Amino acid sequence: MSTRFLVSGMVQGVGFRWFVARHARSLGLAGYARNLPDGRVEVVVSGPDEALPALEQLLRAGPANAQVERVERSPEPVSAPAGKSFDII
Repeated sequence: MSTRFLVSGMVQGVGFRWFVARHARSLGLAGYARNLPDGRVEVVVSGPDEALPALEQLLRAGPANAQVERVERSPEPVSAPAGKSFDII
């Protein structure tokens, strides 16, 4: 099952995607993080369901220079790239 998060605030240009990738990999999650044209970061992950609350908490905190205003979690699963890697797009 895959889950999509949309993170709003000052989350581009502050190392947010790299922060997400490092933590997602350590949690055993695959997927990607990418900047969206509207200033948000999209994070799509697949992996153990028990890792999702930890990731969501990390997304809400963000790296030191980020200012996270909102994290939206999709109610329905979306497709994520197959495999075990976590990519920055």
